[in-house]
Amino acid sequence: MHITITGNIGAGKTTLATKLAEHYGWEVLFEAVDGNPYLPPFYEDMRKWSFHLQIYFLNSRFEQVLKIKNQTEKTIIQDRSIYEDAYIFARNLYEQGNMDETDYQTYRSMFNTIMQAITPPDLMIYLQADLPKLLRQIKKRGRDFEANIDPNYLIGLNKLYEDFIQLYDHGKLLVINVNELDFAEYDHDFRFITEIIDKNINLGTQLEIESL
Repeated sequence: MHITITGNIGAGKTTLATKLAEHYGWEVLFEAVDGNPYLPPFYEDMRKWSFHLQIYFLNSRFEQVLKIKNQTEKTIIQDRSIYEDAYIFARNLYEQGNMDETDYQTYRSMFNTIMQAITPPDLMIYLQADLPKLLRQIKKRGRDFEANIDPNYLIGLNKLYEDFIQLYDHGKLLVINVNELDFAEYDHDFRFITEIIDKNINLGTQLEIESL
């Protein structure tokens, strides 16, 4: 199977992907954050570096999807989906004036070409989180280049995430509200998520599950 964890910056995707991989014996493919040459300058000047960063992520994600497509023996869990690159991050940069028309249309053209070569994940797990939760998590992990992240940037992303989830029809979907969960610290919160997965991973219908 191909499973992907989606959600805004600070929602807990990497942590959950790591824990699920350990729990189920899956292989995990992480987002290209460590060693990404464009991330630090991007947060200093989004307009200058937005196109470069989005192309970098798109290429990295495409490489991952091709690897998954050619892997038939393992279940792979992916930290963020390729759909988010175009429908959420690039679009948010464009709508907020940090990517110009020419770059945005070039990017979308490349994305549309890539879409012809890939298949959607078998399961998408969306971690839904409000701004206060995102900001707490970002502060907690302490990446220097995220220290002064603009809350309006995160708000714009959250809006597009909600639009994306409402329209997503490529496959099975789980929506988990993580505002009151801390699956990194508390085993019972992590078990809450694994129980959802255990109950629903083999069902053929689209699902929406929210935390209590």
